[in-house]
Parts: sequence; C-alpha cells; structure tokens
Amino acid sequence: MTASSRELVPLHAADLSSFAKALRRQLLDRFEREARPPGHVELLNMLARAAGHRNLQSLQAAAPAALPQAAPPVAATLTDAAQRALRLFDDHGRLTRWPIKYSTQRLLLWGLWMRFDGKRRYTEREVNEVLNAHHTFGDHCILRRELINMRLLERKPDGSEYRKVAARPQAEVAALLRALRARRG
Repeated sequence: MTASSRELVPLHAADLSSFAKALRRQLLDRFEREARPPGHVELLNMLARAAGHRNLQSLQAAAPAALPQAAPPVAATLTDAAQRALRLFDDHGRLTRWPIKYSTQRLLLWGLWMRFDGKRRYTEREVNEVLNAHHTFGDHCILRRELINMRLLERKPDGSEYRKVAARPQAEVAALLRALRARRG
C-alpha cells in the first residue's frame, strides 16, 4: 500500500477473511451515509482500519523505518509534466485517457510514437491496430490524427500509407520514453 507516490507502507493482515469482512462493513456503512464512492484518502484509512490500525497515520507510524527498495524509482528523474503524463499510462504501458492539456497530450503522443516501427509502412487499419493495442479509452481516431498533426507519423494524401517519422525527442520526452520502456519490462 502506498500513502503517497514516494513512500511505501507495508500492509499486513493476519487474517485475510477478517480483513475483507472489516473492509466490506466499512464500505457498506459508508454507502449508507453517502451514495458516492469513498475518496482516495478515505479509502486508505478504511484499508488501514480493516488491518487493525486506527487510521493511515497509525499504519505509517507502525511501519518499519526504512523499507528496502530494489531500485530508485524511474519517475524521480522526470519533470513534473512528464510525471503527469506517465501517470496516464497503466502498468502495461497503455494510455488510459486523453487529457485536456495540450502540453500533456504532446508528451503522451511520444509514448505512442515509440510503438511504431520506423522501417515499415502501415495501412490505416494497421495504425489503428497499433493504437488500439496501446490505449484503453476507445478513440484511436484522435490519437492517429494528433500523431499526424504533431508530425510524428506522416501519411500519403490519399491515406493509403502511413509511416513513422524519424525524430529525436528532447530530454524531457526521452526520460518519459525510458520510464515507459521500464514499465513494460
């Protein structure tokens, strides 16, 4: 369980069945009071209480002082904008939503650009297949259009052939692409 994106907090439940029942009870009580789902911090507190702690802070205080980490997080080297963009990709490197902010869109498109092979030509259908495999919100058309507008992909005027444009990403984009590659494993 993480309290923030940087601090790992172990959550131990001696009896998983009791943990699940306690969490269920809290969620049912919560839904009797309000019809909306609990917020992030409220849910963290529920998880901590289900494990026998008073709240999240109590769980954090009970955690060992330092947890061993396999490697420093890749996101530490990213700019704030690149970190925001990285959060829009799931654990499998798929884009989960299309943001409103243009600067974030620009960064995300590079993450899709790297999925294309620079040595081959694509049909529109093949471009759509690549894009559909790497996003989850169901709008490959906007992604294809924006990749072309940003000149990361180019196509023949009749739309019969697409190709990846060779480009050298800036440092911020290169760091994001490294983080996405690391996430894919």
